[in-house]
Amino acid sequence: MTFLAIDIGNTRLKWAQYDAPRPGATLLAQGAEFLENIDKLADGAWASLPPPGRVLGCVVAGDAVKRRVEEQMELWDVTPQWVVSSVEEAGLTNGYDHPTRLGSDRWVAMIGARHRMLAQGPARPLVVVMVGTAVTVEAIDSDGRFLGGLILPGHGIMLRALESGTAGLHVPTGEVREFPTNTSDALTSGGTYAIAGAVERMIQHVRAHCGAEPVCVMTGGAGWKMAPSMSVPFELVDSLIFDGLLEIAARRFAA
Repeated sequence: MTFLAIDIGNTRLKWAQYDAPRPGATLLAQGAEFLENIDKLADGAWASLPPPGRVLGCVVAGDAVKRRVEEQMELWDVTPQWVVSSVEEAGLTNGYDHPTRLGSDRWVAMIGARHRMLAQGPARPLVVVMVGTAVTVEAIDSDGRFLGGLILPGHGIMLRALESGTAGLHVPTGEVREFPTNTSDALTSGGTYAIAGAVERMIQHVRAHCGAEPVCVMTGGAGWKMAPSMSVPFELVDSLIFDGLLEIAARRFAA
């Protein structure tokens, strides 16, 4: 029974098909589409896939986009399940004031990061960073309790906000510099160091709160942009949301 994992973000839909709904399953195929192109999936990338026995996804782009994706799945006889953040799932406890209001992508990524860490060694506190259209920085203690997290604009939103709110400012692509000497580099460096600073501050908070050095895991389509500018140890993991979906699927679909 193959398993299809789906991550619908604010900009792109990412999918991965595995030979089973469990951690460590063999990856059979994967792909990504910008949201404006998802109506072509059934006739395109998904047309040649073996029909999945189970589908599990997370979506932050809204119900209208989710319905469009479900329409593309009508070529298979399968009903997808969608993750909604809850009080507890897959060994993670949700400390949000209103647990169901936590973005499902954040919840799934944290589950993936915690189980990845546990597979590598003893339990430690975690800081989980997703760098995409928006940036989130999450804190988890060594017992698997989500303590809280930060949300800040991604690179693109920061630059567009400055461009629209500052007269005469146009934003070409710049480089990250320690001491920028032109506007493009100043903007790119400012956005990059704002994100890096948020991560560093959260690591300080977790270290003080938990009395232990946290593991930092980063994911997201723009994570590679941050990598050269980080001053703290971290691991860049592209598949973190899929890792989380596999962990959840193993429990939901256990025979």
